[in-house]
Amino acid sequence: MIHRGPDAAGDLDEPGIAMSMRRLSIIDRATGQQPQFNEDGDVAVISNGEIYNFQELRHELTRKGHRFCTLSDTEAIVHAYEEWGEACLSRLRGMFALAIYDRRPGVAGDDLRGRLLLARDRLGIKPLYYVRPDGLLLFASEVRALLASGVFTPELSPAGLESYLLFGSVSEPATLIEGVRSLPPGHALSVPLGPSSTECEPRQYWVLNSTTNVQPVNTVRTDEPPARTLRTLLEDSIRVHLISDEPLGIFLSGGVDSTAVAALASRARSGVRCYTVRFSERQFDESEVARRTAKHLGVDHCELLVDSGEMLTGMDTAIGALDQPSVDGINTYCVSALVRRAGGKVALSGLGGDELFGGYRTFRWMPPLARLSAVARRTPRAVRWAGARAITTAGEWIGHPEDTDRLASIWREPDALPHPFFFTRTIFGPGEVTRLVNPQPSRVESEPWRRWNDDTAAAAKTLDPFTAVSHLELRSYMLNTLLRDADAMSMAHSLELRVPLLDHPIVEFVSGQPSVVKRRNGAYKPLLVDALRDLLPPEVMDRSKQGFTFPWAEWTRGPLALRIESQLRDLTPALARCLDSEAVATTWRTFQAGRCSWLRPWSIYVLNEWVRHHL
Repeated sequence: MIHRGPDAAGDLDEPGIAMSMRRLSIIDRATGQQPQFNEDGDVAVISNGEIYNFQELRHELTRKGHRFCTLSDTEAIVHAYEEWGEACLSRLRGMFALAIYDRRPGVAGDDLRGRLLLARDRLGIKPLYYVRPDGLLLFASEVRALLASGVFTPELSPAGLESYLLFGSVSEPATLIEGVRSLPPGHALSVPLGPSSTECEPRQYWVLNSTTNVQPVNTVRTDEPPARTLRTLLEDSIRVHLISDEPLGIFLSGGVDSTAVAALASRARSGVRCYTVRFSERQFDESEVARRTAKHLGVDHCELLVDSGEMLTGMDTAIGALDQPSVDGINTYCVSALVRRAGGKVALSGLGGDELFGGYRTFRWMPPLARLSAVARRTPRAVRWAGARAITTAGEWIGHPEDTDRLASIWREPDALPHPFFFTRTIFGPGEVTRLVNPQPSRVESEPWRRWNDDTAAAAKTLDPFTAVSHLELRSYMLNTLLRDADAMSMAHSLELRVPLLDHPIVEFVSGQPSVVKRRNGAYKPLLVDALRDLLPPEVMDRSKQGFTFPWAEWTRGPLALRIESQLRDLTPALARCLDSEAVATTWRTFQAGRCSWLRPWSIYVLNEWVRHHL
């Protein structure tokens, strides 16, 4: 875990509990060491992340009689807990995974040694994993730290494997390791310590798209137009996300979201530097637009050229940095390396903008896909299967096998996933996963990741169409892939990555707006663009979404082909016991013939390499 915190270490070791942490010092470098204690020394906290409203909390708690010894944001947590108990979590604004040890006399009974509270931020920006082997509770910011403990024998989780093959990342709250769970976002786990302690389950303290948890924001006027209110919220979020005692940079692509962050940050703070990855494959390269944007904003700009040769050389290291396997993430790994080499310890990203403001094609696709799914459920099975084969064949002729495979899956098995949306994020469809996995998955409905998706789908059905897709994206693809990869790949370079568009007041405000405010025919992200029209270059506002992705299709057919083909023929033993070797080989042949996306062989390759590294 040293890569997550190379600057300092901290420990607490008492009968019944041991807590350790590594520190990446960003705020209060001199006195911000952890654990942080209350005045009496009987409440301690360790945390990962940042509490952006710590100064406001500090002022309020000081007025209530609490005494602070440091200038760090972490100390605000321990006093907030002392004052409000678990309810303090609803007062924290930021990204965090934290552990609070409470050994006060009123908490620790005759046969208890106190209580441990684990908690994770609302959106799941920071990870927190735990496992309970033989009556113990182990928790960490990375699955790999739990594996390194040696306390339990790691085995591949069939449920985690199935979700990975479906979506290209392991779905919350499962992991790829049997028995290891992720604490869901917006949840806390309170555990009594001692011989008579009982099993406890995570408790939700924040609900996405619920009006009951919306807190008033002092800077917002309810009589303002939505775009004006959003502008105020964005400016306030950027202001607090720029708090740092270390150099700070911004990930800048050619898109609206990162440009919005850069534009607001450059107005709020001088000396901001932007970073862009560029490619020799021009259809993937956004560096020219980013370069002109940086000039328009008057900020320094650095670029990193990533070519296939460099990718081939650094592939093992990059995949080894993944805490859980993912088809995405290496792009964040590369730009994080650029920022760190330039001396930055903190970076801002536009992650979350597509999910909130409608940047994905899923927002356009969902109404017709919902109708297709409804018709499929009323169609006889034989007709559905024949139609699915016709759709797949048409896709091979048209040249879009990835999209047509998903359409075929919806038509063939409309009830295999709880909402049509989930089919749009599949790598392998449910039927293909069944053929890949050996023995076949049991599809137990009580699996935690299935329950999570069921609950997400049920909540989406109560929302308007636009907000429903946003809800689904925030609780699946963004959570399981984008945020997890952003954390692991940035922290691999000891870089703290902040996501100001996911400040929870912004999420609550935008999610609470009706579709008519967020959708306009022919307009791209109209609410965000209207809020920042005076700051964004016309070139960026007028561009359609390109997406920050690497030229994997070309590389998979070119310089990476021999490596991937070789590894797919030689699966590591732990994975070979779970996958059908002939089905894996067929996947590679199908890709070579142009009948499936590069994502399918790539996902198995990454999975195999991750298992080889860690199991």
